Amino acid sequence: MKNPTLGVCYYPEHWPEANWSDDAQAMVEAGIVWVRIGEFAWSRIEPQPEAFEWEWLDRAIEVLANAGLKIILGTPTATPPRWMLDRWPDMLACDEQGHPRKFGSRRHYCFSHWGYRQEAARITQLMAQRYGHLSHVSAWQVDNEYSCHDTVLSYSLAAQTGFRLWLKERYGDITTLNEAWGNIFWSMEYDRFDQIELPNQTVTEPNPSHVMDFRRYSSDQVVAFNREQTNILKQYSQSPLVHNYMGRITDFDHYEVGEDLDIASWDSYPLGFLEDRIKQPESVKQEYMRQGDPDFQAFHHDLYRAVGKGRWWVMEQQPGPVNWAPFNPAPLPGMVRLWTFEAMAHGAEMVSYFRWRQLPFAQEQMHSGLHRPDGVPTPALAEVKQVFKELNSIDIGSVVEAPVALVFDYESQWSWQVQPQGYREGEPLDYFDMVFHYYSALRKLGLNVDIISPQTTNLSAYKMVIAPGLVTLSKNLSHALQTYSGVVLCGPRSGSKTDNFHIPDDLPPCWPTLKEAGVTVSWVESLRDGVSIPVEGGGHFCHWIEQLELSTSPKHKSHIAINMRRKDGNAALISVDNVYYLAGWPDSELLQRCLLALCDAADIEYTLLPKGLRIRDTQHMQFLFNYSAQPIEYQQINIEPAGVYWHCKNNNN
Repeated sequence: MKNPTLGVCYYPEHWPEANWSDDAQAMVEAGIVWVRIGEFAWSRIEPQPEAFEWEWLDRAIEVLANAGLKIILGTPTATPPRWMLDRWPDMLACDEQGHPRKFGSRRHYCFSHWGYRQEAARITQLMAQRYGHLSHVSAWQVDNEYSCHDTVLSYSLAAQTGFRLWLKERYGDITTLNEAWGNIFWSMEYDRFDQIELPNQTVTEPNPSHVMDFRRYSSDQVVAFNREQTNILKQYSQSPLVHNYMGRITDFDHYEVGEDLDIASWDSYPLGFLEDRIKQPESVKQEYMRQGDPDFQAFHHDLYRAVGKGRWWVMEQQPGPVNWAPFNPAPLPGMVRLWTFEAMAHGAEMVSYFRWRQLPFAQEQMHSGLHRPDGVPTPALAEVKQVFKELNSIDIGSVVEAPVALVFDYESQWSWQVQPQGYREGEPLDYFDMVFHYYSALRKLGLNVDIISPQTTNLSAYKMVIAPGLVTLSKNLSHALQTYSGVVLCGPRSGSKTDNFHIPDDLPPCWPTLKEAGVTVSWVESLRDGVSIPVEGGGHFCHWIEQLELSTSPKHKSHIAINMRRKDGNAALISVDNVYYLAGWPDSELLQRCLLALCDAADIEYTLLPKGLRIRDTQHMQFLFNYSAQPIEYQQINIEPAGVYWHCKNNNN
């Protein structure tokens, strides 16, 4: 396997043409191989309807290619020009109150609007016809950051029309839908599909089955929008197709979008995410304000490796302060290098920095780049050059299969959002938070982790599979688990709903081994902040606990073991054969106790790492990353703040 490469995001339309050649040459000298362009340039390509100005883009591509750069060309459909709104006044998405989103920024389209979908397909085809044959257009990016700025869920007339058609295709007749949704409750039964509206602005909570289907419909529109473009691009180009996903974005099923792409990528902004998207105490945010959370980037690296079926990139890597978070500190010296190598250790084929030069105007003028607006390099550029030099002296090697698989399911996230049943620090209980809690705990044990789809059919490569909060168990995963001999950990809320968002007739958990043994969740409760339930031996449940009913009937032949008890005597962790169920939301101490016990049961070696240190193994190397602002000594190795240490597994050099 070749070592990963470096890239950068560039906007030739923002800069004088006289600068392009010098910029391209400087990119190559910095070790950059890839350059992404074009994803926001529709108004310059087609300034008026059917009036095209391709020549500037032709010249930009030629200049970059002549410098030896590989080009990632974006379809510009995330930023339709102003005249598009004159042509399609109803193309705008609407918020939950029914107010249309306005022109004046980006992503101002509704995925359900057929007129705009046709326009997006049209510009994609024209670009593909013009540039698809060029060998130096080496990849295509489809659109940009689906769901950015909360743009998947649209409550427009177009969405309502599309949702009704989707429901008719899904259920066939209205009686079936009424039964599936339980519409006899509150006299919510419908006579016709055209009576069904979107689940917003109801007097009180809408039917959760209705909301869940609307979430599925909305995700399907993203999949269809993406597929329309990929189908066109594949007709004209052999270059790989990619989309740049984001951090903690769950409004659509990324696995399904990924089925039509060759490579998954994501936009990594560790400091912005720490301030804006991670639930951490203020003390933790202050401690890591210049480094980012030690696990958040790694979680997404592993997630998008799964979405990309093994192939993934970082399309946008933060190089300095951003413009969009509540607070925007600069990275600790060395962090850009650390983030780059950590992505590569998780299998990134390419890491691209956003952006080549900071823009002096418009919304992102406070977003730093590899150069200041006046062209002077920022500190990040020196770190990029250092990475390039170091890549020539090591062989990172491919990723190795991890001993642990962690299931992440977008539909479970929607289920928790539809019916959180409790709050944590003023916000609804959240599936993403729970899964990330487990992921971070595994990383603190020095373990490689693979994130897997809930549709996975073969688990034989793993010693342990963990599926916390997996609301509905798919047929594929259920079948895989029945033939799996490794250790399984599930709960809480695992197998707690049917596909139609009902409580199962025989009560949760709908998990084959547990149900066959007579394990039942008899009731659940959510806890106030500051209230916790102690567990014997150390640790607590917080936020959510479950009461387990354990059968003693002779018809249930499997033995149920109580591995941990709450101090009130109730079961906390149980097991049936190789399947364990944790009946609550564990705090960090309890979760570590559980994972250590299960690692021992699964014969998985682990290491209790010092605070702030993380490890990642590849085929040839072991990497150590110091996320702390202080030096860390580990196994007689001194690692400086923001430091990266590696050694070759074969000769320990």
